[in-house]
Amino acid sequence: MSEEKSLNFLEEIVEEDLKSGKYPSILTRFPPEPNGYLHIGHAKSICLNFGLAKKYGGATNLRFDDTNPVTEDTEYVESIKADIQWLGFTWANELYASDYFEQLYAFAVQLIQKGLAYVDDSTSEQIAAMKGTPTQPGTDSPYRSRSVEENLQLFADMRAGKYKDGEKVLRVRVDMSSPNMHMRDPIIYRIKHAHHHRTGDAWCIYPMYDFAHGQSDSIEKITHSICTLEFIPHRPLYDWLIQQLEIFPSHQYEFARLNLTYAVTSKRKLLQLVTEKFVDGWDDPRMPTISGMRRRGYTPEGIREFCERIGVAKRDNLIDVGLLEFCVREHLNKEAQRRMVVFDPLKVVITNYEGVEMMLSEDNPEDPNTTQREVPFSNEIYIEREDFMENPPKKYFRLAPGQMVRLKSAYIIQCEKVIKDEAGNITEVHCVYLPNSKSGADTSGINVKGTLHWVSIAHAIHAEVRLYDRLFKVENVANEEGDFKDYVNPESLHVIQNAYAEPALANAKFSDRYQFLRKGYFCMDKDTSEEKMVFNRAVTLKDAWAKEVKKG
Repeated sequence: MSEEKSLNFLEEIVEEDLKSGKYPSILTRFPPEPNGYLHIGHAKSICLNFGLAKKYGGATNLRFDDTNPVTEDTEYVESIKADIQWLGFTWANELYASDYFEQLYAFAVQLIQKGLAYVDDSTSEQIAAMKGTPTQPGTDSPYRSRSVEENLQLFADMRAGKYKDGEKVLRVRVDMSSPNMHMRDPIIYRIKHAHHHRTGDAWCIYPMYDFAHGQSDSIEKITHSICTLEFIPHRPLYDWLIQQLEIFPSHQYEFARLNLTYAVTSKRKLLQLVTEKFVDGWDDPRMPTISGMRRRGYTPEGIREFCERIGVAKRDNLIDVGLLEFCVREHLNKEAQRRMVVFDPLKVVITNYEGVEMMLSEDNPEDPNTTQREVPFSNEIYIEREDFMENPPKKYFRLAPGQMVRLKSAYIIQCEKVIKDEAGNITEVHCVYLPNSKSGADTSGINVKGTLHWVSIAHAIHAEVRLYDRLFKVENVANEEGDFKDYVNPESLHVIQNAYAEPALANAKFSDRYQFLRKGYFCMDKDTSEEKMVFNRAVTLKDAWAKEVKKG
């Protein structure tokens, strides 16, 4: 009997809340800002919010935090929805903070009427100076004592567009001596004359995140509002605003964000990589974005397993990207179809073979219900150049003069002759095959230690293969000095323009995943055209990480 998995701290909270009757059911939310593409850190949050709700029979809202019209775009909205669905999750309601602009405005008016908010004419620099320091209390704004009537009129005028950007803000009156800097009369509204992707030009004032977020949670009756650890200092303001407005008491809980080795997960930095052409768009397979990982050939099952394995912590830590690759590799090994592709070809002529024969080869030996495909075999084939050595060392089990190897799903061959050009470079090797050594019907009695993949030259299709490596040269980019872009790995992409593949790959679909024998796991890229097939390597076949991971 397997040991029952222990609950994480959020599951413990949810179970207690349901058991005590605090909530009849739970409602979580995933609230991305549509100002960029989702990355692996968001994948963890998606798995957590949707996973909790699913486990305990609740639901999850998708709410776009669209309160900053300057950086937001419908392109990002659509990409976010596609990523969540691809990961395997369905939201209960698609909502937007902009749905609540009128309600949020009314909440702000309510705070003014209670004497808890005021319009401040100070500049952003003056407000920052008034905030004080963590060891020194702040100073009151000269506008803090404005009357309720004046504040109501000024706030209405702000909405009406009577002032320029930055000319006035609305602040809540909390405590300028609070040890928590976020409680020192924070700004809850600012003026921004900008076209909004949903509300157009209807508004020129927009709520700040700290105001919109908690109130939106409350409007939707979110029971468990789950954020990352950097929002811990924001929680007192979250609770204070809900308490003062006397609305549904949503509550915020924090967990450790996902930091990945050899990657950055700041949307601002990812945008820089895109705009400055370090990568080929948000979905570049080297990017830690969900769309990049999808294009690279990662599977949603692999990503979900990774998020499950790293768990839910209360302390930030750096997760080895090798674990992500391990989880993806584990899943791909079960589902990927096997194919033979030669990257660096060396011609082999089988001098005693004639005609063409169809060899049967398993599509996936890991699948008990695997099918077989036909692979054409002829007297001229390509093998990898690295699989031949003219003067091999001891215990070299690949092809060499006088040495035998097995061709995968075909025959044993023995090298008899090496052909070179005038410069002494090997151009082809001549071999003989053993007719009674056919795979599955071998009666030769000969055991060889080396098995090579190959393709028939006459039947091979051409393909471009893209081999991806870590985007950064250093493990923890955030800890390095200077510009993070200085640490971009110049060797993160190696392109093989003319690889040779067995003809079965001509029928590849974008949704298919393949193991190129002895090379790694691959998928077809969107750059594929009628003229050229393009494949991306998702992960290599093996990784040192696998030795350290215990199978559950």
